[in-house]
Amino acid sequence: MERPVALFGGIYSNHLALRAAIEDAQRRRCERMFCLGDLGAFGPTPDKVFPLLIDAGVGVMRGNYDDSIGNDLADCQCGYTDPADNFYARLSYQYTYRKTNPRWRAWLADLPREIRFKIGGRRVLCCHGSPRKMNEFLWESATPTHLLEKFCDDFLADVIVATHTGLPWTRELSGGRMFINCGVLGRPANDGTTDVGYVVMDERGPEYVRLSYDHERLAAEMEQEELPAPFVETIRTGWWTTCLEILPAKERARGKF
Repeated sequence: MERPVALFGGIYSNHLALRAAIEDAQRRRCERMFCLGDLGAFGPTPDKVFPLLIDAGVGVMRGNYDDSIGNDLADCQCGYTDPADNFYARLSYQYTYRKTNPRWRAWLADLPREIRFKIGGRRVLCCHGSPRKMNEFLWESATPTHLLEKFCDDFLADVIVATHTGLPWTRELSGGRMFINCGVLGRPANDGTTDVGYVVMDERGPEYVRLSYDHERLAAEMEQEELPAPFVETIRTGWWTTCLEILPAKERARGKF
């Protein structure tokens, strides 16, 4: 049997969760680890993330945040349309850009836009938002199955793995194919717990792994960096307080706000 693969969604500068995930994946004997982008945003001191990824040999691709910071763009390309969502997105992006060393900005600009590999004979395509658009939101309640199957056809994949939305979900498709949102490591999944998560995949399929880490330490670091209080509240409570307007009704109803 092939050894499993670990799939990490947005890190959002949460170096403590990233370290915990790497150590957990190593304990599970994952042969390869991949990160689907958005290394910065939301959390403190983004430069702490890069050495962890490199030292552990994690394959990294570019998310919208990485593309913006690496190419000196004016905003995060997050894809929000509501003023409230964009207000906090701007604060987060300005902080992350300011705190990312120019050395790492150049590194981000060189990251690939996708990752492909095979496991159990199946072709796996890792993208950030969707295969066609880096910042596309694919929601469990709002994304039709036929669209996901068309992505598999058009982009020559048996399994598509994405992140971007921050909420993990999986859907079986025709012909044994599959779509996976691997969630994010950067903040909780709006479920009232402080856990984050990632996906371990082997030839049998994916497993979503819930992961605890020192979230109080992260919250304290965020306060020291004077990041917005609502960001800190999310880390301490597990409930999203920002970037809520983009959520479809079913996903928002699961949260507190």
